[in-house]
Amino acid sequence: MLVQLAHALRARKQTLSSVESCTGGGLAAYCTALPGSSAWFLGSVVTYANPMKVQLGVDPRLIIEHGAVSEPVVIAMAQQGLLYCASDWCIAISGIAGPDGGSPEKPVGTVWLAWAQGDRVWSEHHLFSGSRHEIRHQAIDRAVSKLILLLNK
Repeated sequence: MLVQLAHALRARKQTLSSVESCTGGGLAAYCTALPGSSAWFLGSVVTYANPMKVQLGVDPRLIIEHGAVSEPVVIAMAQQGLLYCASDWCIAISGIAGPDGGSPEKPVGTVWLAWAQGDRVWSEHHLFSGSRHEIRHQAIDRAVSKLILLLNK
């Protein structure tokens, strides 16, 4: 899947960045595992704590009103990541990987993802299952597979 992503971005002469919370830089690590990825992957901002999301440019009112794991916050993370990294695409991920931190409204495995390009943003909500490692891995896989689909539209 990573080779597909690299090929699709290179073919379009486009770049990618990420803003990650629950994956803690895992998407960036995945992308940079491929030699030559610096041609298309510019970098990542890990905004694990809410103050880092605010420092990136996410409106703190969004976090207060909706929570860090929400569609409005993940969309803002993706949009701010585009600006900060000056990339063509930005993927943002925010979720609850567990084993603690869940609630009845947002159980462990709740993940919001957003993909931003220019003024367009796509977002998705998922409820992944498994261990902390498995939830993070599923979020990264979905982030990459969806971007490949968007690039091939």
